[in-house]
Amino acid sequence: MSGLIDNLLSFNSLNNLMEREEIIKKITLKKEFSQLPKKDVELAFSHFERRQTSEEDKIKLARDLLRKTFFSFGSMKLLNREIINKKRVEDVLNKHISTKERAPFYKELYKKLVNRSGITVFDLGAGINGLSYNYFPKNTKYVAIESVGQLVDLMNYYFEKNKLKNAIAINKSLFELKEIEEIIKKQKGKKIIFLFKTIDSLEMTERNFSKKFLLEIVPLVDEVVVSFATESLIKRQKFKVERYWFENFVSKEFNLIEKFQLGSERYIVFKKR
Repeated sequence: MSGLIDNLLSFNSLNNLMEREEIIKKITLKKEFSQLPKKDVELAFSHFERRQTSEEDKIKLARDLLRKTFFSFGSMKLLNREIINKKRVEDVLNKHISTKERAPFYKELYKKLVNRSGITVFDLGAGINGLSYNYFPKNTKYVAIESVGQLVDLMNYYFEKNKLKNAIAINKSLFELKEIEEIIKKQKGKKIIFLFKTIDSLEMTERNFSKKFLLEIVPLVDEVVVSFATESLIKRQKFKVERYWFENFVSKEFNLIEKFQLGSERYIVFKKR
């Protein structure tokens, strides 16, 4: 009898797994979600998997969360790399809300953060920030890691077209922590991590993951730069951005180097102890 029960439980478990895989596939049928890492889609779906509602509603809710996490940047034209052939890079940067806000300050920002050549920058949750590569000092190595595959294609197309051999974009979820660590470890010399307006998205998907993430990656690099928006991306309304929980965590676990603000973005720079 116990063997029969075990077989039934095993069958039900397999059946549930197959149903789950089918729903994950359905979520990614829409173009904007089609090149997201499976890990990100699974985490979004996990928020609603046990909810007492229809499969259709679960798919809609998961897509809404993914849209809020990854696609609040502005023009969907950025999902087609051909925009690089049609517009100046400055105009493309202005299509993305985050890079549009940062654009007037790139030269000053990179001069402050990347003050000599030969440094490797890991831009985690990069969006299209790789298109700002020419503001870096000469011979800067640049590795962008981004979940939205279409934005990765766009950046790599830009790098290839402009013969930027020290720059590359990789389609990877930041929740694939071990793989992120391996990418960072492969590079030699001074290393800096950028996490521009990324922490809130990580926390939206999994609470307290950003703490776990930083505890693992900060020891691998020389400096980490985290930024937060100081006003709403859409409504342009200013709001307090102290993020006491984050600053307390940084003060407790790492060495705080400096805090500063440029435009509507607040930056926190720190390193391992």
